[in-house]
Amino acid sequence: MPELPEVETVRRGLQPVMEGAKIVVAEARRPDLRFPFQPDFVARLQGQVVTGLGRRAKYLMADLGSGDVLLMHLGMSGSFRVIKPDNEAQPGEFHYPKAKDSAHDHVLFRMSSGADIVFNDPRRFGYMKVIARNALEDEPLLRGLGPEPLGNEFDAAMLAHSCEGKATSLKAALLDQRVVAGLGNIYVCEALHRSHLSPRRIAATLSTKKGEPTDHAKRLVGAIHTVLNDAIKAGGSSLRDHRQTTGELGYFQHSFKVYDREGETCTTPRCGGTVKRFTQNGRSTFWCPKCQK
Repeated sequence: MPELPEVETVRRGLQPVMEGAKIVVAEARRPDLRFPFQPDFVARLQGQVVTGLGRRAKYLMADLGSGDVLLMHLGMSGSFRVIKPDNEAQPGEFHYPKAKDSAHDHVLFRMSSGADIVFNDPRRFGYMKVIARNALEDEPLLRGLGPEPLGNEFDAAMLAHSCEGKATSLKAALLDQRVVAGLGNIYVCEALHRSHLSPRRIAATLSTKKGEPTDHAKRLVGAIHTVLNDAIKAGGSSLRDHRQTTGELGYFQHSFKVYDREGETCTTPRCGGTVKRFTQNGRSTFWCPKCQK
């Protein structure tokens, strides 16, 4: 499942051709993705100007001139590609060939910018929904989401408050979208390793008895900021399905410290430990038992 850096990478790839442009033609080439399209899905999009393209957690959000918002989720295998006249993407070092199976091209937006934006999703776990801007707070898909980990309000004090009294593991707390929005398995493993905290540590240890953030909380927030920003700069991580809108792969997977590195030597200086893997809450957890406490 694409996580925050992958979704932010896609947003930045779509922004130049989508923001400020009109959706001249909108096509839904099947009746559903993960959920059925709304009966007026195409009608509410066609002819509208995209006034802004943002992101909330793992969702892309296109503001429309009508006052509606197009909410988009990539699911497990969804990807956007931008097709410009006479401007095919050139292969790069981590280039992923554009999908030739048009059977999985389920949604198309023809923009006044001259670009066609195609959403391809072989597994159809992605989804799109048009929501009135003034109804977003009541939208079930968004209601209850925690703070953005790269937002100004997310700091050690906020994380400590969210984890105060929690008997669950630190990793489980960080994967809880109500605690912090947009983090997934990969970047939680990486942030915990960089902050030298065990994924098994009790989440409540991020807070003192007085409710103040511990040094652990401060280290962890710093590590979350660093790993997410580094991953965004690298275009995200490409393990199976993620690709940028140009067709190029992200390459942060080449910078993993622990994720998918079971049996390898820990990269922490002077540690000398070995990366281990175990199953936690149904997901693979990668960590170094020697330097993560």
